Amino acid sequence: MNIALRVDAGLQIGTGHLVRCLTLADTLAQRGARCVFLCRDLPAYLVQWVQARGHSLIPLPVHPDQPCDTELAHGNWLGASQPGDAADSLAALQGTWWDWLVVDHYALDARWEKLLRPAVRRILVIDDLADRKHECDVLLDQNFYTDLHTRYQGKVPEACQLLLGPRFALLREEFRLLGKTTPPRAGALRRLLVFFGGMDAHNFTGRALAVLAELALPGVQVDVVIGEQHPKRLAIEAMCQAQGYTCHVQTPAMAELMASADLAIGAGGIACWERCCLGLPTLALSTAANQTQQLKDAAGQGLLYNIEVADNLAEALKLHLQALIGNPALRRLLSVNGMAAVDGDGRLRIAEHMGCTGISIRAAEQRDAAALHRWRNHPAIRAVSNNCDEIAWADHCRWLGGVLADPQRHLLIGEVESQPVGVVRFDVQADQAEVSIYKVPDAAMPCRGADLLRCAQDWLVAQHPEVTGVHAQVKGGNMPSNGLFNAAGYDVDHTRFIRKLKRDV
Repeated sequence: MNIALRVDAGLQIGTGHLVRCLTLADTLAQRGARCVFLCRDLPAYLVQWVQARGHSLIPLPVHPDQPCDTELAHGNWLGASQPGDAADSLAALQGTWWDWLVVDHYALDARWEKLLRPAVRRILVIDDLADRKHECDVLLDQNFYTDLHTRYQGKVPEACQLLLGPRFALLREEFRLLGKTTPPRAGALRRLLVFFGGMDAHNFTGRALAVLAELALPGVQVDVVIGEQHPKRLAIEAMCQAQGYTCHVQTPAMAELMASADLAIGAGGIACWERCCLGLPTLALSTAANQTQQLKDAAGQGLLYNIEVADNLAEALKLHLQALIGNPALRRLLSVNGMAAVDGDGRLRIAEHMGCTGISIRAAEQRDAAALHRWRNHPAIRAVSNNCDEIAWADHCRWLGGVLADPQRHLLIGEVESQPVGVVRFDVQADQAEVSIYKVPDAAMPCRGADLLRCAQDWLVAQHPEVTGVHAQVKGGNMPSNGLFNAAGYDVDHTRFIRKLKRDV
């Protein structure tokens, strides 16, 4: 797949948009996609960062005299007019057919997206403002809002698929892995983390450190994280040295620092969901207008502790920080709630919705007989099968021959890098199909069951366009299969899982 990503970053915009796009691009590239970034006036160190991750970057020309869009609240972030930016982007994309265009920019809307339509197959917009219309196939808003399921009504095409909420949060793999082993926080405060984003243009870091110095917390280790281009970097480094705090500049160990901390002071944005995934209770401040509602609604859900930024910030921060430090039960509640809301699989779910799984599907052949027999008789597969008995070789060969000869029955093998990862069978009858699925025991390559099922369904749609629905019968107590079909969007109807098939995303 060829995937283009239109995103910018800098002192005014911050780095959050670029970070989440890089997380998505890394995931897609691991599954064989080619990702190209289109950016205007990106700082040199961020250009190097993108390229060091193995992605291409095409710089868009700077237009200092081109008027920006005054209709959008963030129109001046673009550094060009929307038609001018569209022309630059189309020129950069020439010569390649693009499967997806990912757009993550508050200064772009449906007018720009319509101009890019001829060059791309599908468009995915990442947004969290819901303040403008979009022309896209998929819209991702990874934040939690009380009006989450109504805020984009009338702002996207009727057929647009909405991926909403922190279960789709674009978190790096290390957050997902650490989230599975890091326990909810409990007990006394031993380690505190301060992080207000990669840019922190208004130096909330320095203001928080001044409060911490006044509190003089004995026995508490304080870790401070800032970006390489923080406007007050030297002053913060000096303050950390004077107070005995540890200052981390552009650290690659963000997940480890969050996992080891007992409490954080920080901003909104993607860092909210990173902290939730690792169960890190947080005193969160809105450092930009687009974070205010996000933090307010997340606090109302018990995912974090939010205070408003006012003239007496230092006094408010001191008061509420003391309250959190003195209330370990509240910190534990925030920790448990956060971990329940964010499992770290968001980037994998999005890649699946984009059809980029890294899994290839092929029809089983007679040469697969021995492997299929071995997998089917594995104790883990027999335990969840309707027939738990070991299948004799002769019986297996008769069954396989019958399946391969029947045009309405399809036995498929999923592979990653030519290594088998799973088996899916469809039994087609009229416009419906019954599915059964299992992952290859002890497979050499990792595979999500939901990804395998999605790829197999795409194969079925291509081979049997008359099929409009798929159902599955799952053995009682088979929790992995129940979870798989739930994750794949199937509905439960008594003892069956049912899903309608779509011809598009």
